[in-house]
Parts: sequence; structure tokens; C-alpha cells
Amino acid sequence: MITKQKSLTEKKKKNKTSKQITGITIFFTCLFLFLCGYITHYSVTHKQELINNSYNGRQQMLLAQNRRGSILSANGEILAQTVLNDEGDEIRDYPYGNLFSHVIGYSTNGRLGVEAQANYYLINSNAPLSEKAALDIKGEKYPGDTVITTLDANLQQVASTALGVYKGAVIVTNPTTGEILAMVSKPDFNPEEIESIWDELVSDKDSSILLNRVTQGLYPPGSTFKIITALEYIRQNPESYSNYNYQCTGTIVKGEDRIQCYHGSVHNGVDFRKSFAKSCNTSFANIGLSLDKNQFSDSLKDLMFGEELPLTVPYSKSSVNVSEDISTADMMQVSIGQGTTSITPIHLNMITSAIANKGMLMKPYVVSKVKNSVGNVIKTFEASSYKRLLTEEEAMALSNLMSSVVTDGTASRLNGLAYTAAGKTGSAEYGTIKGDSHAWFTGYAPVENPEICVTIIIEGAGAGGDYAVPIAKRIFDAYFGV
Repeated sequence: MITKQKSLTEKKKKNKTSKQITGITIFFTCLFLFLCGYITHYSVTHKQELINNSYNGRQQMLLAQNRRGSILSANGEILAQTVLNDEGDEIRDYPYGNLFSHVIGYSTNGRLGVEAQANYYLINSNAPLSEKAALDIKGEKYPGDTVITTLDANLQQVASTALGVYKGAVIVTNPTTGEILAMVSKPDFNPEEIESIWDELVSDKDSSILLNRVTQGLYPPGSTFKIITALEYIRQNPESYSNYNYQCTGTIVKGEDRIQCYHGSVHNGVDFRKSFAKSCNTSFANIGLSLDKNQFSDSLKDLMFGEELPLTVPYSKSSVNVSEDISTADMMQVSIGQGTTSITPIHLNMITSAIANKGMLMKPYVVSKVKNSVGNVIKTFEASSYKRLLTEEEAMALSNLMSSVVTDGTASRLNGLAYTAAGKTGSAEYGTIKGDSHAWFTGYAPVENPEICVTIIIEGAGAGGDYAVPIAKRIFDAYFGV
């Protein structure tokens, strides 16, 4: 009897163990199948990232089979191509030299610009099978696909020439589509020489030649930030902002803290519009002190300060610190775009573009389509909205203010031309030497139906109205053919 009970007990234990093993087997089988499914799904949906990974040998296999494709401007000019040198080796040729150095980039010693962004398409070939068969017989490589950009070679040249020997950045976009028409960063380099100068650039810790100042350069925005301060004042005083008045004596003093208007200007009696048009520092410091700090902080986050930007290239995050316990001195500095406030030119361009586009921000993009060797379109990149940064009413109010900067203010060199323009200048102080300032301009044209948005910074140049506005005028003139 005891033996029989013992046998039954052991049988129950075996059955229990068997069920546990079966359960564990089923669990790990399901887990394995799930992982296989996930890896397969990820491989399909992230095919470009996987192939572009430097550890993926698939790249080298494709490059051994295909000749790296060309990159063209919107009008078909060759910006980058692969050619054979005298020894029969493939080399990357950049017909415009330094002109597109940062936006097109390079494909050796790593990759930069469109060469990095569109690498997947450039190293793949969608040539017709008949062409591939003919090339196989000859023992030649297949032609890589061609990438067509949104870039305008003429505007790029005008912007680069106008910036001249200054360090700085220029970004030109279409505010209604997000197309990047021109992108200049200086100092620049010749991408054909990148291999020969690489060691020198890497060893020189003070060199910033490879830095794309448009997307990665962080600068105090200076008076261009008054666009944002003005927006917040409108939001917090929607019914009464137009009744604002202030007596400018050239200086505002709060305790031991003092703000002065640029170059000691005295603007006397100013309303909201004139405060903006004349870029009155003391008036905007006064406006800033009246704002609810928590609401302002929320608006800054909505305007993407400290947040991700809708970009597919490396970029720096803009930053500004507004909180309930911010000091009076810091709040006055923030209100005029000084202190610890910093922004990238492309971020400021996005905000300006949204104003021009009735409050809606379009995603900036530089690649418009991909074609194969016989001109068939393989892929098209369409304009797409990102998010609404401000209401149509707010955009209209700011547009009116920015128009007054041209008609009655610091950007008067854009007044009375064949086209209308709106914008904001800035003279952003930096460093420890009083008077040193970057020159800013951001704006668009024509006001009635914006087609082009331009943002410019010239490092250490001085007043935005004196240095950045003339560059904007040359770009607008070139675009409108005047």
C-alpha cells in the first residue's frame, strides 16, 4: 500500500514537472518567434539605418557592385558625382568646390550632409535589368541612383558671395513647403580635399570648419527673439496689446539691474508696433517683466526650445530658461534675446516660416526625389506639415509687426522695392567686450503670399540692419529676378 502511494506521488511529481517544462518550452518558443518577427519587421522598416550603419558589411558589397550615384540641384546642376581618375580609380567629384560643402557634405572619412542623409539611395542601383546585363558582360559596375535636391545653385552662390569672408550662416527656405533652397555655413571647405586635410582638422581643437552653423551653431538671438516675446505678450493680452504704450529714455533700471537700447538710442514715446519696429530694448524689457512666467515657459516649449526639431541632420537644441523664480535681471535679458538664451539659425528660420505660413510649420527637407539611370522616379519626398506653432490670428499680428520693421524700422533697406518683405533684425551681444555683437536678420517675401524665407547671422559684424539686411536684399533680389 505504501509502495503504491509512493508510486502515485512520484507520478504526480513527474506530471507536474512535465507540465512546467512544456510551459517553459512554449513560452520561450513564443518569445523566439516574437523576436524573429520583430527583427524581420525592424529590418524592413529600418532598412536604410541598418545599411547605413558603419558596421554593416552590406555597404561595401553594394559599393563593390554599384558606382555611387550623383547629387543634383533642383535645376539639374551636378553637385556631386563619381568619376574615374587617371589611374582608373573612382573618386568623388564636387564641381562647385566649397560652395555646397556643408549641405552636400562628403562621403569619405565618414559622411556629412546629403551624402550621409541620402547614402542608402546613392549606393543602390535601380537601373533596368537590360542595362545591368550589358554592364555585367563588360565587367562594369551598375550606376547608383541619382538624388535630386531642393537646392537652388544660383541662390546658394548669391548667399555665399554676400556672406563673403565673414563667419556665419545663411538658410533660405520655402515657408509653404519646407524646401531648403540654400544653406551656407562659413568658414567652409572643399569636400574634394577632405582626405588630405582630415588629420589637420581633427588635430586642431579650435577648428570649427566642419561645423554646420545653420543647424549646429548656437547663438544669442538678440532682438530677433522679440518676435517670441511679442507673441507671448499678444497671447497674454489678446484684447489690449495694441493699447500698449511706453516712454523710452534709452535706459530701464530695476534695482541694480539696467538695460539700455542699442547704441544708447532714445525712442521716446512708443506703442507696441513702434517698440517692435525700432527694436526698443527698454520697452521689451518692460514687456517681459509683465509676462506670466509659467505661461511663457509653456509657449517656449511649444516653440521647440529645448525640444526635438523635425530634422534628419545633426542639430543642436536651442535653449532658454524662464521659470517662476527667474530674477528680474535675467527676465529682462531673456526678453531681448540675451543672457543665456541661444538658438540655431535653422530653428529661428522655422519659427519665421511658420509666421509666414499662417502659423503652420512645414518640415524642412532637402531631398526631393530619387531617380534611376534612365530617369525613372524611384521615390518622391513630399512637403508635409509638422505642427501648428501659432494661430492664424497670431501669425497675422506678427506679420504686421514684422512688416513695420521694413516700412518704419531697422530693416528699411528692404522698403520700396519691387516686392514686399517682412522681418526682424537683431544685434546680439556676446563675450565680455561691450559692443561686440552678431548681426541677425530673419524674414520673408512677399508679405501677401510668402514664397521665400531667409535667416542670416554674421558673427561679430555689428548691427543686423547694417550687415545682415543687405545680404537678405541680395537674396530676395536674386529670387525675384530684380
